[in-house]
Amino acid sequence: MSLAAVSPEGADVRLEALRRVQIDPRWATPWAEKPLPTPALLAGLLPGGGLVPGSVYSLTGGGWLLLSLFAEPSRAGLWCAAVGVPELGAEAAAQSGVNLERLALVPDPGGRWFSATAALAEVMALVAVRPASRVADADAARLAAKLRDSKTVLLTIGPWPRAEATLSVTAPRWSGLGEGHGYLRTREVLVTVTSKRTPLPRRVRMELP
Repeated sequence: MSLAAVSPEGADVRLEALRRVQIDPRWATPWAEKPLPTPALLAGLLPGGGLVPGSVYSLTGGGWLLLSLFAEPSRAGLWCAAVGVPELGAEAAAQSGVNLERLALVPDPGGRWFSATAALAEVMALVAVRPASRVADADAARLAAKLRDSKTVLLTIGPWPRAEATLSVTAPRWSGLGEGHGYLRTREVLVTVTSKRTPLPRRVRMELP
């Protein structure tokens, strides 16, 4: 397996690498208008039945949730990228079922996080970003137009203007320990989805690696 990484140089992202991503057809994989492959338990909670191309979703409180959302699209052959999430490592991604051959990481984009996100959104099916600063409404609107054109899904770690839905993770439960011995095997969490389309939050418990 290989992992595509775009490394920072000082505070700058190597924009040449991002441009290479944009022009290299091997990075671009066509995908349909229907929602991206999404874990079944979450698909039933999300408006539209899954991650709808061209939409923005906000995530709070769970790196494992992000990896779970990367897993099925990457295994289906779609490219995923994460910007400004340095704690997201290859080992954790692989354990969550992510196809590392379809994952690109920009761990530390510095002040260029928005440019890096916009560039990757032109060629990736799914892009996640942790904003290093507040995004202006005008910038969010321009990026939203780009996402609609490219049919890319954007996952933001933290709030984002006019997100389609917000997914939050709470109430973790661990399993595997016996009477003071044993190994932690799985973690179960409560995922809550709120959206502008549904008046009441929707919740489901999910088992994560």
